[in-house]
Amino acid sequence: MAIQTRLDRDNCSPGGIDGRWGSKSRNALIAWQLKHDRPPTGEISADILQRLGATNDLMTTCMVTAADHAALTPTPTSWLERSRMERLGFATIEEKMAETYHLYRAALRKLNPRAPWPNPPPGIHLVVPNVRARPLPALSRIDIHVSKKYLRAYDSEGRLAAHFPCSIAADPRKRPIGDTLHVTVWAENPDYTFDPELFANDPESATIGKRLRIPPGPNNPVGVAWIGLDRPGFGIHGSPSPEEISRTESLGCFRLTNWDAAKLVRAVHAGLPVRVLP
Repeated sequence: MAIQTRLDRDNCSPGGIDGRWGSKSRNALIAWQLKHDRPPTGEISADILQRLGATNDLMTTCMVTAADHAALTPTPTSWLERSRMERLGFATIEEKMAETYHLYRAALRKLNPRAPWPNPPPGIHLVVPNVRARPLPALSRIDIHVSKKYLRAYDSEGRLAAHFPCSIAADPRKRPIGDTLHVTVWAENPDYTFDPELFANDPESATIGKRLRIPPGPNNPVGVAWIGLDRPGFGIHGSPSPEEISRTESLGCFRLTNWDAAKLVRAVHAGLPVRVLP
């Protein structure tokens, strides 16, 4: 977890912090090595540990509050029921703390085995990663690597600024490999428009027969951020399911964890190139 937390702080995201060294963590380390002019081996060494810095501040504690509980909302599965909500907030304290501190829920439970999950009461202190990510600089381009399932963003001088795992479209026809798209609009905490024509395999869609406004919140289908591109239906956005990032599942967009999407949306601008690479 210590190495993953350090990488996350430097905007080289391993996805969710979980203490396991898999492909997402290795890709994050390779990005960090490229960012700091080191050989991109993806291997942990004494030199890497030294350059990543001290590890004595990588864990901290947080306290569950009454306000945390008051902000919880149900998360209906029906599109119609979701459209009637004012906000699609966190459903449990477990979900809120996991997303706030950039880790998977199983890892949060492992760090706090005595907490009464999923909803520890107010006053309980939890051990969590001490995530302190730096804001991204102004960006000159975004590259999405389809086969490797990650997104990389570059600063105004062309230097690597961020690396985020992403999910891509399940339909190969919706992966515009070789094309350069451009950012047109962006929003934090966006609404989502449910269009039944896009969910032909969903039995509920046939019974609705109209578009619905789905309210904002972390459990909105596009999460806490939307970056629209100059192709209908294409965008970069967050996700209510961080554990599923880097899988092939989107309808025609590029999904990030909510915490990575929240960083990226604050650094984009109109006309920013987004290259879709093999």
